[in-house]
Amino acid sequence: MTQTIHEQLKTLHEVILEERECAKALDIVALQEATQRKDTLIAQLELEGTLSPEDRQLADTIRFENRRNAYLLWSALNWIRESMEFFGRKTVPDSYTPAGSMVTRGAGGRLLSGRV
Repeated sequence: MTQTIHEQLKTLHEVILEERECAKALDIVALQEATQRKDTLIAQLELEGTLSPEDRQLADTIRFENRRNAYLLWSALNWIRESMEFFGRKTVPDSYTPAGSMVTRGAGGRLLSGRV
């Protein structure tokens, strides 16, 4: 079935909004499916010539919403990295022997090493 440019843009916008809701709900399987559908829609989108003002506005909205999703996923990834770094730090400080040499403890934190 052939869709008009406007219908293709509306479908793409709906998929991008669905993608964000899946990310917020932490539904990874649905997020991957939505991302795959988005990629397929973008590949099928045939933007030749100039867009009408209404389609141009919808395309700008799609660009904004897609960047918003990208920022959401990027910040979530950074938060996870920072959390893993925090829990990976040593919880026991280094100590010294009576001779003055440093005694280092285990490299990992207690949560990641399995010790409580």
